[in-house]
Amino acid sequence: MNDGFLSGYPAINDIYDEMMSDNVVRNHYRDFVTGFSKFDVSEMDQKNDLAKKLFMTQGITFTVYNDGEGIEKIFPFDVVPRIIQSSEWDFIQKGIKQRLKALNIFLKDVYHQQFIIKDEVLPSSLVYTCPNYLREMINVDVPFDIYTHISGIDLIRDHDGSYYVLEDNLRTPSGVSYMLENRKMSYRLFPNILPNIKVKQVNIYPDLLIKNLLSFGRQISAKPNVVLLTPGIFNSAYFEHTTLARLMGIELVEGRDLVVQNHQVYMKTTKGLKKVDVIYRRVDDEFIDPLVFRQDSVLGVPGLYHAYRKGNVIIVNAMGNGVADDKAIYSYVPDMIRYYLGEEPILKSVPTYRMENLDERKYTIENMHKMVVKKTNESGGYGMLIGDKATNEEIAEFTKQINLNPRSYIAQPIIKLSTAPCYINGVLQPRRVDLRPFALYGPDGIDIVPGGLTRVALKEGSIVVNSSQGGGSKDTWVVD
Repeated sequence: MNDGFLSGYPAINDIYDEMMSDNVVRNHYRDFVTGFSKFDVSEMDQKNDLAKKLFMTQGITFTVYNDGEGIEKIFPFDVVPRIIQSSEWDFIQKGIKQRLKALNIFLKDVYHQQFIIKDEVLPSSLVYTCPNYLREMINVDVPFDIYTHISGIDLIRDHDGSYYVLEDNLRTPSGVSYMLENRKMSYRLFPNILPNIKVKQVNIYPDLLIKNLLSFGRQISAKPNVVLLTPGIFNSAYFEHTTLARLMGIELVEGRDLVVQNHQVYMKTTKGLKKVDVIYRRVDDEFIDPLVFRQDSVLGVPGLYHAYRKGNVIIVNAMGNGVADDKAIYSYVPDMIRYYLGEEPILKSVPTYRMENLDERKYTIENMHKMVVKKTNESGGYGMLIGDKATNEEIAEFTKQINLNPRSYIAQPIIKLSTAPCYINGVLQPRRVDLRPFALYGPDGIDIVPGGLTRVALKEGSIVVNSSQGGGSKDTWVVD
């Protein structure tokens, strides 16, 4: 990439930029800049157009349910990678592993002895009022005591470069297929640069995942049968479901393809019924079994819960995990780490104001223009107010809703997300980014593929990176 691109790259005050520091390229970006210096604007435009065409022809899409233009959209991809040095990645990895260990112990505890509540580390009311706390999971033993088989931990950087955990995604986290496709796209666009820079591989993810799923299944059968349960083609992550099933060499099934007989789960095939031992489910808890949860669900399998409870099938991730990624419980994760592990948290958490606390609620309402207010059980950038961008009417409405139902909201100070260079309209422009590394928790421990999904707020000035809110993504390179 020629010097003209860099000379026009604007610095934003009080924002950490992933590539530049005081108008100097950071060390771990230098090889990237050298390798890209060969390309001029026309070549970069061609690569950009090629990426769009390939994403279109390969059907790499996501779904927006409330968009009048149509529900299926191509996932925006930025051709300039986000680069992380391996020493920094080691720090991230240690922090995520520590956090997941504590969250996993919390899930076992909260569904069994509840020591954390008895010792008053966490208020019982937060657990019992959480809509994702499943009483049906109380005293249910799960294999190897692992609940969080697959996790996506969202990280952001503040103005000083410190990493913060923004959110723990422990139910059916999505985005890993975009991580894999982004890497394939980088190899297609820049076939010589990745090997030269020695970028660490992410394509081992499906192999690690199927290895874990088979390991769990061997508790039931010597030759376990694993399937991926999808809600179907209208789900926003259906592209991901088909991709992962194909890469792992397992069947992609819908609820109507499975049946429970004598507390055993079977898949309907042209040769008759075939026993199922492990279900990697992408169907939410409330839809998974109409006999126990939502009676109107056509996405799940009648009788699945009792087959699971008897230990005849393994469900990944475990049911009831939502209590651990509730945004109101998020603020207690540092306390969980100290309580369960006897360690200080490696990764920081964003300061969080709990609306059921009168003083914190009062402070939030008085300083709403400096806050991000979130509904505790929404995702995808919905149910959120960004104070410095909100109108007086929006602030008044959120204030009213907080006072009506304080348990359903938390507030956090607006964090100045770091920026990374994006190729937009023929020039490099800084855009806000976050990072979602994917962790796999198996019988042999926790594996995290080196990279993850970098999401980008493509709208200038925006800090909302969700694809449903106009965000896109870029490849994430971990380099020595």
